[in-house]
Amino acid sequence: MKRAGNLIHKIADFENLQLAFYKARKSKEAKQDVIDYRKNLNNNLLLLQKQILTTKVEVGNYYFFTIYDPKRRQICAASFPERVLHHAIMNVCHYVFEQQQIFDSYATRKNKGTYVALHRAECFQKNNKWFLKLDIRKYFDSIDHKILFTMLQRKFKDRNLLQIFKQIIESYQTKKGKGLPIGNLTSQYFANYYLSFADRYIQQELKISSYVRYMDDMVLWNNNKEKLLQTGKKIVKFLSVKLSLKLKTYTLNSNAHGLSFLGYRIFADKIKLNTRSKKRFIRRVKQYEYNLRNNLWTQQEYQKHILPLLAYIRYAETKELRKKTFFKDSNRRLEPC
Repeated sequence: MKRAGNLIHKIADFENLQLAFYKARKSKEAKQDVIDYRKNLNNNLLLLQKQILTTKVEVGNYYFFTIYDPKRRQICAASFPERVLHHAIMNVCHYVFEQQQIFDSYATRKNKGTYVALHRAECFQKNNKWFLKLDIRKYFDSIDHKILFTMLQRKFKDRNLLQIFKQIIESYQTKKGKGLPIGNLTSQYFANYYLSFADRYIQQELKISSYVRYMDDMVLWNNNKEKLLQTGKKIVKFLSVKLSLKLKTYTLNSNAHGLSFLGYRIFADKIKLNTRSKKRFIRRVKQYEYNLRNNLWTQQEYQKHILPLLAYIRYAETKELRKKTFFKDSNRRLEPC
């Protein structure tokens, strides 16, 4: 496949940098670093333009915080100028990364996402007897810098852009030569790209057509249990040898037992929330209700948070759960209209 070139000037184009700024500031307008950057916007963008053209970008100015929902994760957030850089790059390079993706890769892609992945998985559950679920151990922490950069060289021929990619990749590591920071736009693209080679191996060489991947959650379906088992062994070897990744113990099971995927449990004829998602939903509703009752949130803020939560659980059979949660007594109704 022909490599993409002559992209660096498109990335450094002033209009592209302006667009990158507006994307980076979305939902963060009130933050002080955004306010400070905007006060001297033209000069800041001109400086970024110069850095891109000379490949002397400033990267690695991260701050860290930990989240515990649904599980403990350390989030690594880039400084605001770096986020502008990341958006500027991906505004131009998005189509190159997109070309590598198979149809059934669903994370961080336009017109894809959680619910489209769930619908596809539901279809495969109905049409097959067995599924094989694969989950990579500490995926972002395990991505190999050298392997990733070699992959990028297959797609891009612009030396200056590759040098910027290399600086971004090497600005963070969990151990020598390993790891991407969770939370960065570039990390999402790189991580999705890294596993796209496994996608193609599974579909094109192993001839598995019923397959869905959502970042590092991978599921294969087939009517032949033994074929899935042998396929799983080949994938374990491919991931280890070609991508330097290790799997958690994979799950081979009958569709009758339900597939746990993206917070849901998918059967051939219905979708339920898994236990962890139910507990998280109840916990969040209690917290949101507390914020509203104690005037920490306005009604508008409450609805802003509760509506996406309701959309999430309504994809599954949760009528009884919603009744128990929102109709706790006959005198009040917490669920917004």
